[in-house]
Amino acid sequence: MNILNTLNDKLLQQSFDDLDLSARLPYCQFIAQAYARVENSISVLSDLKANKSYIYNGGTAAALGLEHNANAEEIASIWEEDIFRKIRPGDLLEKYALELRFFHLLKGLPVTERSDYQVVSYLHMHDKDNKLVRVLHRMFYIQSTDDGNIWLALCLYNLAYDAGNSDAYYGVIVNTRTGKVILPNEDEFNNILSEREKDVLRLIKNGKRSKDIASILSISINTVNRHRQNILEKLHVRNAMEACRIAESVKLI
Repeated sequence: MNILNTLNDKLLQQSFDDLDLSARLPYCQFIAQAYARVENSISVLSDLKANKSYIYNGGTAAALGLEHNANAEEIASIWEEDIFRKIRPGDLLEKYALELRFFHLLKGLPVTERSDYQVVSYLHMHDKDNKLVRVLHRMFYIQSTDDGNIWLALCLYNLAYDAGNSDAYYGVIVNTRTGKVILPNEDEFNNILSEREKDVLRLIKNGKRSKDIASILSISINTVNRHRQNILEKLHVRNAMEACRIAESVKLI
């Protein structure tokens, strides 16, 4: 799954340096546990700095045939594989793609605004009887560092009996402060690159050098190089190959 590998790299390769964030963690663990108790959620708090997760199981866990522990389970990964194995593969891939778009959208926002946004998805998961049921999945980042790195992610899984009988995956990004829904094919992320930057990136993907791109687009090499630098900065990547991989994964090109 190239999208999963790309998402994993973007989340875990952030530079946290030697920041001591331990004082903030207990409060966020309390929030995650409260969701599990109040909403019967499976609540997963993922620490992107330490690459570990804390899983709190509400009643949804039992309904899905997952062990319902009274205490938190700590795993050495930001990916809750036991839960993911319950998700229909196509839905899981769509979930990863939307979360990659979400990451890039948030990285372009001020830290103070990031908590206003969350991913909302309707997944199909196998229950304790191995039947597919609809599950509401929500994901949001509840802590960023002062220098802009995204640190703690919270995922919630709840049974969604009122979601209808649609067989299709459905996922959106929502601004919970304004109520605005950002659909995957028409969100602000589509505009993160200008049309000319997308043209340049498509040509890079096709193996064209800066000199060739300048000739094809009738612009100077200096302008091409400026576009290339802007692309790297906007997609938070280090080289053109990675920029092409990211842009393809989230359907920018």
